[in-house]
Amino acid sequence: MPRVRRVHQLMAALSYGDAVSNDALAIQEHLRRAGFESDIYAEHAHPRMAQHVRPLWRYTEVSSPETVCIFHFSIGSGAGRLIFGAPDRLVTRYHNITPPEYFAGFLPHLARQCHQGRLELRAFAGRTALGLGVSEFNRRELEAAGYARTAVAPIPLDLDRLAAGQRAPVVREVFADGRTNVLFVGRIIPNKKIEDLIRAFAFYQAAFEPASRLLLVGDHWGYEPYLLFLQAFARELGAEEVVFTGQVEDDELRAYYSVATVYASLSEHEGFCVPLLEAMAFDVPVVAYDAGAVAETLDGAGVLLQDKSPSDIAALVHRLVRDTGLREAVLAGQRRRMDRQRAAGPGARLLRALEPVLELST
Repeated sequence: MPRVRRVHQLMAALSYGDAVSNDALAIQEHLRRAGFESDIYAEHAHPRMAQHVRPLWRYTEVSSPETVCIFHFSIGSGAGRLIFGAPDRLVTRYHNITPPEYFAGFLPHLARQCHQGRLELRAFAGRTALGLGVSEFNRRELEAAGYARTAVAPIPLDLDRLAAGQRAPVVREVFADGRTNVLFVGRIIPNKKIEDLIRAFAFYQAAFEPASRLLLVGDHWGYEPYLLFLQAFARELGAEEVVFTGQVEDDELRAYYSVATVYASLSEHEGFCVPLLEAMAFDVPVVAYDAGAVAETLDGAGVLLQDKSPSDIAALVHRLVRDTGLREAVLAGQRRRMDRQRAAGPGARLLRALEPVLELST
């Protein structure tokens, strides 16, 4: 049976260093390697990403019933409006939408956008040939939104390549100073519940290890009301060495992982959570709260938390730092998880998931 040879991607923006953009680039690499013509079209692009993207308006030049389009679902985008009325076979790639209630107290405009986004997600169900979640958690949301055909293809990460890359010397010079470094990586946004992490860290610093530091590595542009709240909250608790880095370069990110003693996340909404696996790739023990797709991503590795008691989390971090046997047991489990990640062949899994939309009827 003849098969589609063009599989392009549409997205609102190709950004530098975020999970959705990295997913698009990895998908393109696997599709091209498999012999497909594959380009990325976006409304906006970070200057450093300009060479990887084509302008959205040019998509009409390749749009056709014989073209598969992977649309990275986003809220209120021109890309969404374009593809909704196009003749292409549509694959809706779903990274999840944060429930609006998390933003209501800090960023009401984002709360409204997220509410609208969940309505738009339902509207795309009838237009979509395949709903493709990055996790089973996301696939179930697509199914609940009315998508008839769904599948899972995790973000095709190359964690070995990440871990082998250059590491910024300045980060190591500043932060590899003998302190215990508790690391979090991700956007500084309310659903990440960074205030819960600061609360647990303050307890750890006061009760167990004064020579400790909380490294919060991630972009906070556009989320300043939440950032200001967190900074004031850390001061109120008397927590010292709480560092907000802002967005970092790739070599800096690797360096932060390399100086981390423990990775911790108390986020309450995750559609996948790439940093959990990135931390494992750098052999950093992971502690994460059981929410969204976190348990699925950990897949039995790391330490999965069922509650957020600051004293319990602080005691656990202390044990992971001081108890060599426990630390090695956790790291051994994470290394097995990395082995499973490599063996799964995420690129091959992506192509298998796409198979139903690649065949042309004769």
